[in-house]
Amino acid sequence: MTAAPAVLSSTQAQFLADPHLQGLFDLIEAAGGEARVNGGAVRNALLAEPIREVDLSTNLLPEAVTAVLDAGGIKVVATGIEHGTVTAVAGGRGYEITTLREDVETRGRHAVVRFGTDWHADAMRRDFTMNALYCDRNGRLFDPLGGFADLRARRVRFIGSAEARIREDYLRILRFFRFYAWYGDGRPDAEGLKACARNREFLSYLSAERVWHELKRILAAPDPVRAVLWMRTAGVLAVALPEGGDWGIDMLGEVVAIEREQRCPPDPLLRLMSVVPPRLDRVAALAVRLKLSRQERARLEDWAHQAIPDYSVPNRMFARELYRSKRQAVIDALVVELARERTYQGRTRRASALAAKLTFARRWQAPTFPLAGRDLIEAGIGAGPRMGELLARLEQAWVERDFRPGHQELLDEAVRLARGN
Repeated sequence: MTAAPAVLSSTQAQFLADPHLQGLFDLIEAAGGEARVNGGAVRNALLAEPIREVDLSTNLLPEAVTAVLDAGGIKVVATGIEHGTVTAVAGGRGYEITTLREDVETRGRHAVVRFGTDWHADAMRRDFTMNALYCDRNGRLFDPLGGFADLRARRVRFIGSAEARIREDYLRILRFFRFYAWYGDGRPDAEGLKACARNREFLSYLSAERVWHELKRILAAPDPVRAVLWMRTAGVLAVALPEGGDWGIDMLGEVVAIEREQRCPPDPLLRLMSVVPPRLDRVAALAVRLKLSRQERARLEDWAHQAIPDYSVPNRMFARELYRSKRQAVIDALVVELARERTYQGRTRRASALAAKLTFARRWQAPTFPLAGRDLIEAGIGAGPRMGELLARLEQAWVERDFRPGHQELLDEAVRLARGN
């Protein structure tokens, strides 16, 4: 086993220089307590990955933490005080501070905890060894369970019994694949994979929001293909995403490749489109079951409605289609169709044509129709249904003429048409 370094390097420890974070250490220590940064921030510091949030563990009870923060003028939010967690808001940023604890009783995502002062016991109740890492305010590391060795090997491993950890919290099945997608390498830990497979039906006990949150984070990984493949192998994907059915996940890798070629950030919804069929009934069922946001549901439904664009037409004609359609739906349809072509046929001439149209669609900016109702009113054309019909007729002609002519010519034409000339 590779021993953890005694202390974070100066580069790794840069996040500790935050004066607001150091101020929290000051307040807790002044009250006779001890605090350490836990979990994700330490893990990501060691991996040189971005640190999005910093959480602290302390041996002070939640009431004492609240009192000392209040006395120090720090806003406190009781985000999970029954489980020992409060959030300190300092410098416009939230820091979760959790009292050391151990689980007395667990029921899925519900646990009865006992507060304590034992750092090793606190580590034992966490999910994966790479998340059971701590450091103090000076960057000194505490690695009670050998998490650093697993982190260095990019091995996602449950703490203790994988079966027991999953029975404590069924969401850990999806978290296992999420952490594998982001940090794993090689084959997944065998015991963890088998435990996820054996307990996959328990995913139905979880709230839809939690399942979608984890699925979306899996799909947001730089390259989630191996993780999704192992989810399918373990039978987890069929439970978490039954709408995929026998559609398969073969196109996912090409979607990831297309994003990289187009220099686009990872797009979880677009990646989801590669593993569910473009059928409105499937998409609608998925949106309801997972309680997707209105924006997410609308995008999926727009994609399901969108016909595959004609990649053989000249760009000026394709621009008209983009103007009349929902541009995002056209782009989504092009990406998925390009991924399908490359997956099953290779890099054919059709694939090249689809890729060219995709590049054009991403760069194209919709022009603004240069005429509005107020322009017609100022020109003496009365408001009413006929005005709307006139504007629609003019806009249609403007599109067919490749978004020409300009404002004055259109206005002159509107006046002539209104007068019957």
